[in-house]
Amino acid sequence: MAERKVELLVPAGSLEVLKVAVDYGADAVYIGGQAYGLRAKADNFSIEEMKKAVKYAHAKNAKVYVTANIFAHNYDIEGMKAYFEQLKDTGVDAVLVSDPGIFMLAKETMPDMELHISTQANNTNYLTYNFWYNMGAKRVVTARELSLVEIKQIREHIPEDMEIESFMHGAMCISYSGRCLLSSYFTGRDANRGACTHPCRWKYHIVEETRPGEYMPVNEDDRGTYIFNSKDLCMIEHIPEMIDAGIDSFKIEGRMKTALYVATVARTYRKAIDDYMESPELYRSNMEYYKSEIAKCTYRQFTTGFYFGKTDQDSQIYDNNTYIKNCTYIGNVQEVTEDGLVAFEQKNKFSVGEEIECMNFDGTNTVCRVEEIYNDRMEPMESAPHPKMQLYVKLDRPVSAGMILRRQELSE
Repeated sequence: MAERKVELLVPAGSLEVLKVAVDYGADAVYIGGQAYGLRAKADNFSIEEMKKAVKYAHAKNAKVYVTANIFAHNYDIEGMKAYFEQLKDTGVDAVLVSDPGIFMLAKETMPDMELHISTQANNTNYLTYNFWYNMGAKRVVTARELSLVEIKQIREHIPEDMEIESFMHGAMCISYSGRCLLSSYFTGRDANRGACTHPCRWKYHIVEETRPGEYMPVNEDDRGTYIFNSKDLCMIEHIPEMIDAGIDSFKIEGRMKTALYVATVARTYRKAIDDYMESPELYRSNMEYYKSEIAKCTYRQFTTGFYFGKTDQDSQIYDNNTYIKNCTYIGNVQEVTEDGLVAFEQKNKFSVGEEIECMNFDGTNTVCRVEEIYNDRMEPMESAPHPKMQLYVKLDRPVSAGMILRRQELSE
C-alpha cells in the first residue's frame, strides 16, 4: 500500500494557543466553540475569534476544524441549528459531530461543510466507517480501543478517499470511546455534554457497609489506588506503524493544555514525521531527541494504549495522578522591540541571571541568559514573581515573535 500523506492535528483552547500550534508545525488545528463541544472548561472560541483563527491558519496553509460533538438533548437542537448557521460563514474547514441526528442537522444547515465523525461515536469497525461515508462524512476518528491491526483492516475495507483520524498523543479517557458517566453521577456535570470534572483522576477508597467511616485503599497490587486513571498516550516511537495502518491524521489530545505543551508536542511530532518521510534511518537516529523533547511536556506516564493489543494490564492503569513536570512555561514572545527587548506576558516566576530556553521553530533550542527585566512602566525588576505581568526582557541571544520561552527544571 502506498504511503498516504499524513496530517498532524493539534488542539487549541484559545486563539493564542492556535497561533502557537500553527507556528510550530500543525497541519490542522481543532478548536471548540463556546457551546456544544466536549471541553466546556477550555477558553474556546467566539464566532469572531474563529474567523481570526481561520485567517491566521489559512495564511500559513493550515486548516481549522470545530468540534460540535456533544450528545444532544431535545433542548439543544434549535440552538445547534442556529450555531451551524453561524459556523458556515466562518471559513472553518470541517466540523466534528458524534450524534447521528446532529450529523443530519449539520448536513441540512451547512450543505457545503466537510463533516468528521468524533471518536465519541464508537467507531470500531469498517461497517461503521462505510455507513458514515455513505451518509456523507469525509473522515471518521477511530475509537481508542482499536489496535493498529484493526485500523489497518478498516483501511482495507473502506473507500480510498475516506480519511482515518487516530489519537497519537495525550490523556485518554478511561471510559469506552470517551462515553463517561462518572462526572454526571458524582457532580451532576455531564461529560457527554462538555462539562467533565475528571473524576477518573481522583483517589478512591472502599468503605464496607457495616463499617462506615473506615476507609480501605483500593489496591489491585502494590502500585497504588488510582483505579480509573489512564496513563498518557505517546506514539512518538511508532510513526511507521501508524502510517502503515493507513491513518491519515495523527491527533494530539489537549484542548485545555498550555501553549508550552502544544508547542512542544507539535514541534516534536512535526520533526519526527518529517524526518521519517525524508528517511527512516534519520527518524531512528533522532529518536532520543524526540523522547527527550516530549518529556519536557507535563505528563503522567506514557503508554501505547491499545494499539498493540488489549492484554497488557499496564496499557491503561497507572498508580497515581501525579504529573511529571520537567519544564516551566515562562511566556510566548509577543514582539521584539526596536531596542531589542523581548515583550511577553509572563506565566511563571523567573529572575535576572537565570538561563531560560527559547524553542526555535526548526526544532532546535537556544539557551538565553536573562540580563534585564522591566515591567510595563519600564521600571527595572530583579525578578517577575506574579503571573500575567506584561514584561520587557533583555536576553543575551536573539529570539523571534511567536516563540515559546521555558525553563528546564533541575532533577532532584
